[in-house]
Amino acid sequence: MTMEGAKPMTRAKTFELESWRKQELTTYGGSMRRYGTTPGKPEEYRSKGQQAVTPKDAATLIIVKQGDQPRLLLGKRAMTHKFMPGKFVFPGGRLDYVDQRLRVPVEIQVPVMERLRRHTQARTSDAKLRGLALAAVRETFEETGLVLGTPSKTKVLTRHAGWRAFFNHGVMPPLGSMDFIARAITPPYRTRRFDTRFFMVFDDVIHSDPTVMSAGSGELLDLHWLTLQEARETDLPAITRMVIDIVEKRLALPKPSQMEAAAPFVRFIKSKSIVSDL
Repeated sequence: MTMEGAKPMTRAKTFELESWRKQELTTYGGSMRRYGTTPGKPEEYRSKGQQAVTPKDAATLIIVKQGDQPRLLLGKRAMTHKFMPGKFVFPGGRLDYVDQRLRVPVEIQVPVMERLRRHTQARTSDAKLRGLALAAVRETFEETGLVLGTPSKTKVLTRHAGWRAFFNHGVMPPLGSMDFIARAITPPYRTRRFDTRFFMVFDDVIHSDPTVMSAGSGELLDLHWLTLQEARETDLPAITRMVIDIVEKRLALPKPSQMEAAAPFVRFIKSKSIVSDL
């Protein structure tokens, strides 16, 4: 039986989908195996013979609320999303061209920039790498309404509506406080792929009320500050489970050492997951 308006899959397509899902089970090897897989809808897997999609640059921001039990901000993706619908994730999204063009009088810390640059093409500019951190801040603002930054009277000129709204709060993006803790590229058998950089920041750079998140775009529902264990009990993508473990390990380090720590990089070579340190 099929849902009204949905096209039934052919036997060939059903077999093809099962083949991809079996590959998904065997693809995640080594240290990734314990995190399981992230099963998708049929349309989330590319057809056999179809060329793999080029990943789009994206950025995610993990905000850590400090306390006896650290808490992370996660929200549930709407079921209308074509990529990981219904999953709990950190705020974030695609890199916008304006993020790379934005001129702000703040910089990412040197060790963080050095990690960001590893395993990138030689022509990748500092502006693009800085733009990824800025994209994480902008997307968080747009999706949650939270303003993350440090007070500043400096005026930044931009035509981008989202950034104009952000700068109207009298802050600069907290680039100097942002840590880069992981990078992951979506497997090649998916129809939507992202090359995502995961940034982490503490709640002391939240300029707005951290309990008020009603001004978001609605892309993330059920926004909550969750303990690490509470977060693990939600419906998470495999990579998010891995990142929560990375956060826990980083928080165990002295703060001065956190910015120096390596960032795991998950990618796929010859249909197998490879995890290396940046």
